[in-house]
Amino acid sequence: MAVTVVFLGPLRDMAGEDSREVAAPLDWEGLLAAVGDEIAGQLRNERVNVACAGKVLADKAALLAQDGDEVALLPPVSGG
Repeated sequence: MAVTVVFLGPLRDMAGEDSREVAAPLDWEGLLAAVGDEIAGQLRNERVNVACAGKVLADKAALLAQDGDEVALLPPVSGG
């Protein structure tokens, strides 16, 4: 049983990989532990969003990913 965590944008560069399989079920604290300190620090920033099973979470701390779910880490979009 696994959840796929997908790193996007600069978070992919920090992680050094596109995605990572982690044990399911996965909650917010489990996600922070699974991604390491540097990325966990970024995730705590309100401008970084988390999507689970294709839906952006209004409250990241409410994350509860199940087996087969994809959790995408969405950094802020820059541009002008």
